[in-house]
Amino acid sequence: MKRVTFILLTIFATTAFTLAQSDWKLDKVHSSIMFTVQHMVISEVTGSFKDFAITLKSAKDDFSDAEVRSTIKVGSLSTDNTMRDNHLKSDDFFNAEKFPEINFKSTSFEKLGDNKYKITGDLTIRDVTKNVTFDAVLNGTLKTDRGVLSAWKATTTINRFDYNLKWSKTLETGGMIVGKDVTITLNLELNK
Repeated sequence: MKRVTFILLTIFATTAFTLAQSDWKLDKVHSSIMFTVQHMVISEVTGSFKDFAITLKSAKDDFSDAEVRSTIKVGSLSTDNTMRDNHLKSDDFFNAEKFPEINFKSTSFEKLGDNKYKITGDLTIRDVTKNVTFDAVLNGTLKTDRGVLSAWKATTTINRFDYNLKWSKTLETGGMIVGKDVTITLNLELNK
């Protein structure tokens, strides 16, 4: 009897927790994923991904228990230069044909202050998964006629060589044509 009661309580607690969680869906029209990398040592090139999905789940209004997952389609990469985009999609960089997605799954969502968070998780590019931390800011939450909306900005910097984005050429002066550090910036609107 005790065992049955325990099982029923476990099922009830799991169900109650699942029902209490809020699902936040991406408002793609008002969201973007961009990246910036140094070019020729003295300038920067920016690009974006046009096709991506992000989900956020949280039972608490302050998001301190949130979980986030994202999938980015590598083939949607754009730097507004077809020749460069094709090179980035080749095996020198992303190899979009063999590795069509970039994935992120959070392992912790730490609230640091009123609107500041550290979102840590596993980032997979190509066949490499590494732990990264995004510095995130909750820009605000408000009720609209379409429901509750939250807006976020999150950034991190990765070393592209850690993910086998291996193409490298150096200038006569010794600097790299394409820098090793890539800054990733997400501007997101999510609807509850």
